Amino acid sequence: MEEPRKRARPGRAPAPAGRTSRPRQAEVARLAGVSQATVSLVLGARKQGATISEETRRKVLDAVRALGYVPDPAASRLAAARNNLLGVFSFTSTFPTDVQHSYYPFLVGVEQEAAARGYDLVLFTGSSTGGAGAAGPNALARVRLADGCLFLGRHAPAEELRRLVADGFPVVHLGRRDELEGLAWVGADYISASREVVARLAALGHRRVVLVREDDEAPASTDREHGFLKGLEEAGLPGGPAAVFRSADPERELTAERLRGWLDEGVTAFVAEETDTGDAWRALHGAAHFVGIDCPRDASLALLGSPPPDLAEEPVPTGFDIPRPQLGAAAVRMLAALVSGEEAAEPLVACTFRPGSTAGPAPARH
Repeated sequence: MEEPRKRARPGRAPAPAGRTSRPRQAEVARLAGVSQATVSLVLGARKQGATISEETRRKVLDAVRALGYVPDPAASRLAAARNNLLGVFSFTSTFPTDVQHSYYPFLVGVEQEAAARGYDLVLFTGSSTGGAGAAGPNALARVRLADGCLFLGRHAPAEELRRLVADGFPVVHLGRRDELEGLAWVGADYISASREVVARLAALGHRRVVLVREDDEAPASTDREHGFLKGLEEAGLPGGPAAVFRSADPERELTAERLRGWLDEGVTAFVAEETDTGDAWRALHGAAHFVGIDCPRDASLALLGSPPPDLAEEPVPTGFDIPRPQLGAAAVRMLAALVSGEEAAEPLVACTFRPGSTAGPAPARH
């Protein structure tokens, strides 16, 4: 007796051969060449708040058919059950409470923008599990209690973030993170700001400049170095590896002897990056003080960011200010858009040059 044929479910293309898992919305976005928010907007048939071109809609629907994608009904119900809560997660063992901490101004902008949009905030930290970096494979699972989550910090658990993005959970990282495909982020334009600092030093007559930075691959550090080297190139100054000092422990490795060696070689200006630790600037500032450099008479110092709290009472360094409250507000606007299934696009936020008092004309060399 011939077995009855199984009827294909209407509206769904067959899954690709050999595939056993359900296609995810992130895969549709990659195949269509659009953002995940655009896919959500097309499939949700939302008309308000954004305009989707027919060409974009066609690309999304073609990708849906090619992958055999069907929205997860459980996920759809969860997405619809919003409670007007936005999460904030810090990748530090304890959340900063000192108003001088670099995160504090970010949080001011986050709170003000969330309140203006009618959202309450839920604070998550890694402290309950010994720090996000040591919390295991489900460190971020609890953020799903909120409608979406904003993340802060240089060193984030990539796999956990990737899982949230793949599941279509609204996520925004405060700070550039290009290494995670599909992760939305807002950031400061460190490249342009660092180029401007170098241009200002070159205009003061400095012909040899060295950058001091921490030895990691954090995007913010990479952007600052890229802008620094670009500024040297545009000013016709020597660049390359000799112009950048990378150290995993700047306060130990940036010795007085090393600083004197640079001065003897004709270096007249030093630039340090700002990080969560403040180690690069603290090491440069300390070495210059130990050597007895009269700044800016003997050499100029500049900081790509703001000084750490323990050095805030020192002379204001030349450099740039990061618009932290504006970045926090921009991150909330992007997260709110993702939660609503709308297009979310925020440009890089420009930094403001800070004249300071640690840079001056290059000293005459005899």
